[in-house]
Amino acid sequence: MTRDEAFEFLDRAARGIAEMFGSSCETLVHDMGVPTHPILSIYNGHVSGREVGSTMDIMGIGLELDEQAATTDQVNLAAVTPDGRQTKSSTFHLIGEDYNLALGINFDYTSLVFANRILVDLMSAQSDLRSALWQPGDFRQLEDLFDQCAASLGKPLEALNKADRLRMIALLRQRSAFSYRKSVPYVAGRLGVSRYTVYKYLDEVAQGEDGE
Repeated sequence: MTRDEAFEFLDRAARGIAEMFGSSCETLVHDMGVPTHPILSIYNGHVSGREVGSTMDIMGIGLELDEQAATTDQVNLAAVTPDGRQTKSSTFHLIGEDYNLALGINFDYTSLVFANRILVDLMSAQSDLRSALWQPGDFRQLEDLFDQCAASLGKPLEALNKADRLRMIALLRQRSAFSYRKSVPYVAGRLGVSRYTVYKYLDEVAQGEDGE
């Protein structure tokens, strides 16, 4: 491959990549055979503010590269432009007998950083719903009361029949468990019944006590 053929190939690749990834993606071809590595072609140069002939790198530095850097591919490295744009930068070399050309790709993701901040704000919450529905102390006390009453029945919750569940409701009522916030949904969930059923059981228990 001649130097002209190598440049034509890299230039086509640079133009295609820039078109594919849009205006945030700067692509260029460097002449790495020259210590100052001037730009031979560039697309979306507004990302770094450079143009053909520039000897500045993406960071705005015009120093000569050492021999290893001038011949080694650099992939997915972070770089900040002189005006503060955050980019990811890669360089791929194509070396022949009388040339050393390189394709550079610089993707400006600054707008994604701001978008990410907005997304983080949108997904943030002051606290969880459970904490809002039940005060931490109250919830622990209700949980302890329920476990104590359940233990007194001597059966696993899934084995309770209606009479057992009524007894459970009566025990909880005696210990003022239903004075806690959102106690009915909690008890219904633990017993595996609906809230309507818990209210019905409470009525039955109350009627039974009134009839005594």
